[in-house]
Amino acid sequence: MMKKIVATGLILMWVTVSVALAAEPVKIGVAAMVSPQETVKYYKQLIEYIGGKLGSPVEMVQKESYDEMDGMLERGEVQVAFVCAGTYVKDHAKFGAELLVAPQSYGQPFYHAYIIVNKNSPIKDLVGLKGKKFAFTDPKSNTGKIVPTYMVSKEFHMSPEKFFGEVLYTRSHDRSVEAVAKKMVDGASIDSLIYDYTVKTNPIYTSQTRIIRKSPAYGIPPIVVRKGMDPALKNKLKNIFLNMQNDPEGKAILAGIMVDKFIVPKDSDYNTVREMDTWLAKMK
Repeated sequence: MMKKIVATGLILMWVTVSVALAAEPVKIGVAAMVSPQETVKYYKQLIEYIGGKLGSPVEMVQKESYDEMDGMLERGEVQVAFVCAGTYVKDHAKFGAELLVAPQSYGQPFYHAYIIVNKNSPIKDLVGLKGKKFAFTDPKSNTGKIVPTYMVSKEFHMSPEKFFGEVLYTRSHDRSVEAVAKKMVDGASIDSLIYDYTVKTNPIYTSQTRIIRKSPAYGIPPIVVRKGMDPALKNKLKNIFLNMQNDPEGKAILAGIMVDKFIVPKDSDYNTVREMDTWLAKMK
């Protein structure tokens, strides 16, 4: 009789623990640089949509820098994260972050860096920004730091700190556009997806700027997961993202962030980012 009671107790404990673990939310990280500020509501809707389809709690975690988000992903404090191309390349090499899906916008799974200046500025090209005040977004941002650093180093054999008169970090592409529009800086490097979105939805600051340089295409900022994530959960998440455009609610959320659909990206899509990183590392 005692053995039955003990066994029953152990089963109940196992069930209780299992339920508690099941109730743990899947935490999805969204770095502040990934999208324009006004799209935050759509990202919240997206996270809620995923939770509804997944049938389990999902929590959105926002951080100001890629460093903060990288640390959380590496430590397992978030299981999924929206990151930029440069961050994925570094995280994949450092702790095995894996591609889950990536957005396709304007029919392409690629994006560019735009070098912008104020619309009334006499500056017409990159050389015109020599000695001027320039805005980066985040040290790990592909379009907001890596691309312009590569351009300057490759073309003028100088670091940004020596080429520009002054550099600063705005921590978001929105703020970089605003800084150029208000003549707080002479130029900035911007994510083309965010710039194009803002042109169409809220051009108060983009209308005060103009593009003087467009970079080659790079693999679009992906959604990544931690290495070793439960395969069943990973596949469920992937299928939810990949089928959003076939569902009216999902399609409406995608429209809000100007994404056509999610696709399965290839690691090789990010080789051009790796090539820049490798070249810049050799120049140090």
